[in-house]
Amino acid sequence: MTRILVLGANGQLARNTIPFFLRQDDVQLTLYLRRAQRLANPDPARVRIVEGDVLDRTKLEAAMQGQDVVYANLAGAMAQQARVIVDAMQATGLKRLIFISSMGIYGEVPGETYRSVLDPYRDSAAVIEASDLDYTILRPGWFTHDQAIRYQLTQKGEAFRGHDVSLNSLSDLIVKLARSPQLEVRRSLGVSEA
Repeated sequence: MTRILVLGANGQLARNTIPFFLRQDDVQLTLYLRRAQRLANPDPARVRIVEGDVLDRTKLEAAMQGQDVVYANLAGAMAQQARVIVDAMQATGLKRLIFISSMGIYGEVPGETYRSVLDPYRDSAAVIEASDLDYTILRPGWFTHDQAIRYQLTQKGEAFRGHDVSLNSLSDLIVKLARSPQLEVRRSLGVSEA
């Protein structure tokens, strides 16, 4: 059984990814969000909902107990949240982190200049990259609602290809990464439509 803690479980991408996880018989989820009443439990036998703020390290560490993977889908004070996640994972012995960031944080999108709106994403990625965690940072393009699953990956240091990516493509990739703990470890991946 793979036990996955989903941080920011009410976010658009997380809500899309939860059913992808539940298609796998060997997955249990802990959904962590600030206002738990906003989310209905899709499968009480395999899903637990925890109300909490990522910045509350004590509560976050409690939610991390017994987990195998942390999947973080956050907004707001991202660098501060990343620091708390890294510290809590180190304190609880958890190693595997899948962290959603944004395309453009390294100035890797051809024809686009780096904008300060990306600072929280870049700063949080820097915190995670400096850790000893088995992280995978995903830098998706703009989300689409295309049902098809087709995507391409670029590594940090490579030019980002494409511009958009479907939520379904990202969800498919997140599930693969969560269920294969050695896949793309300590990598920052650009994700766009193939």
